[in-house]
Amino acid sequence: MHADAVSWVCTRIKRNSRASTTFFLVSGAVAARAIDPSFDTNYGITWGPDHVQSIDQGREIQLSIDNSSGSGFGSKLSYGSGFFSLRIKLPDKDSAGIVTAFYLNSQTDRHDELDFEFLGSNKGKPYTLQTNVFANGQGNREQRIFLWFDPTADFHTYKILWNQHQIVFFIDTVPIRVFKNKTNIGVNYPSQPMQIVTSLWNGESWATDGGKTKIDWSQAPFKAQFQGFNIDGCTSQNSNTQPCNSSSYWWNSEKYGVLDSIQESAYEDVKTKYVTYDYCSDRSRYPTPPPECPQ
Repeated sequence: MHADAVSWVCTRIKRNSRASTTFFLVSGAVAARAIDPSFDTNYGITWGPDHVQSIDQGREIQLSIDNSSGSGFGSKLSYGSGFFSLRIKLPDKDSAGIVTAFYLNSQTDRHDELDFEFLGSNKGKPYTLQTNVFANGQGNREQRIFLWFDPTADFHTYKILWNQHQIVFFIDTVPIRVFKNKTNIGVNYPSQPMQIVTSLWNGESWATDGGKTKIDWSQAPFKAQFQGFNIDGCTSQNSNTQPCNSSSYWWNSEKYGVLDSIQESAYEDVKTKYVTYDYCSDRSRYPTPPPECPQ
């Protein structure tokens, strides 16, 4: 069921009793999980195959890392636009130095890339999420937030909307970052076909406390679980992604060109309460703000 349809049904059912709403949400989750394709339909293991475990007939994949190897998987195809998502449960224990990544990458010399990077945390401390945007090989657009929930306790849905209007990073329904298309003022914008990639890897040189806190390998193996292997994207196997801007794809419609009022309010809340670093505000790196700032 399309997300817009789910939203409409939820709105209608919320007019009924609380019990009815609860029944719908549970039933809907089961139904959504039942129609999820298995991992092998759209994805394949890219590295560390002996550190990858398939669960529930491919409806869930577990990546692990120890001091011998990490692991990862990627989509079989590349995409020129879409609304990409995975449900992820991050490593528990004391995971300082361990990076769990979900990103899009063009795999080219002057690459485009859209990153979710979850930077491992000392037990009891909030997880830091870093996002980044690369376009035509230019990155250094880091933003970091503290997560307002425990991402190791349950699955959450992490989503990237990428169309010709904007890029939006979501956690569940909450937008946490927006990168608008400002090519009209000379700002590069991702336009190359990109593969969906995940990995669990050793980032102790920089990920936690600026690299001061190293991995405690006595806690290994560290494990991350992934679900939700359906892909809403326009496949593109050559450098021309222009056909993927067609309005025939629902994620390119006018509705997805801007945040709605509820999303805008939630986004402002994230920026006010949870952002710990924004390259747009870093005058030591950028005495003159980059032209795309503010977003």
